[in-house]
Amino acid sequence: MTTSTTTSPLLGRAGAVEGEGVDAGVAAHYGDPSREQRLLAEGLAAVDLSHRGVVTVTGADRLSWLHSMTTQQLAGLGPRESRESLVLSPKGHVEHALHLVDDGETTWITVEPGTAPALVGWLDSMRFMLRVEVADVTQEWAVLGEPVAAESAAGEPLGWVDPWPALVGDTTAYGRIEDHPGTTRSWRELLVPRDRLVSAVGDRPLVGTWAAEALRVAAWRPRLGFETDHRTIPHELDWLRTAVHLHKGCYRGQETIARVHNLGRPPRRLVFLHLDGSGHVLPEPGTSVVLGEREVGRLTSVARHFEDGPVALAVVKRSVPEDVEFLVGGISAAQTVVVSG
Repeated sequence: MTTSTTTSPLLGRAGAVEGEGVDAGVAAHYGDPSREQRLLAEGLAAVDLSHRGVVTVTGADRLSWLHSMTTQQLAGLGPRESRESLVLSPKGHVEHALHLVDDGETTWITVEPGTAPALVGWLDSMRFMLRVEVADVTQEWAVLGEPVAAESAAGEPLGWVDPWPALVGDTTAYGRIEDHPGTTRSWRELLVPRDRLVSAVGDRPLVGTWAAEALRVAAWRPRLGFETDHRTIPHELDWLRTAVHLHKGCYRGQETIARVHNLGRPPRRLVFLHLDGSGHVLPEPGTSVVLGEREVGRLTSVARHFEDGPVALAVVKRSVPEDVEFLVGGISAAQTVVVSG
């Protein structure tokens, strides 16, 4: 995934330490990551996500057009209603994750840092004679994350509400329905003019991406470019529950969605890991997950949770038993099943 080139003015706040890689350009933390997580979990803070890409689609055909190419039911989406949808390859592999909200005239989409140009290029190639216009407005608009579950009201900035882990529309779950840890995580992405980003934060405490990522990992929430690679299909990450409608019209990659859903389980599965926290160094994403002497998967995300300690997500082979422990970079890792084998 391309690294963001947008640097936030909020990096000027006291204690700000800039993130790395895809999360460069915004603060990883402001000096106290554990306290920042507590504030976020208590619903008291905001997160600078101004490195995310922002894309707009306008025109009378915008919703039916997006509906025809992506995985979620978008036709008839009402003003300020949020949806999550995926763009798949012809073979059903995840290429883009779209956070969509419509204001009645424009569909606003936030995407992972650095991916907006590729998404806009692909959408432009698919316009044909339809009444749609696509624009990358990342330089003019910024994203601010906050622990809120409600749609934004009239007069407030437009916001995308994360549906995770609810079952959205005609879909299914490949993991737990009851007692899913994601039900305690509220999340909304506000769209604000970039020159008003500082004032949009107001007097709320500002926390870094480390805090947001720790709560995401604890909620088993997949993230494009972290839990995904060039082979990922949505079933492996339990992503059908929020982003895939199983009985909508044809779209690119639908054959894979239907075949795996109807005939069997995906070749890999997402697991949540509790890591041995006795050491000071945690393994990096991409580290091999080992069972005995055999590599069975890879670490995808890792964080230090303010209550649970070192935690991670990993993708492993479906055939791996669900009651075994792994070694990850020489560190013991106890698994909790996210996607059943």
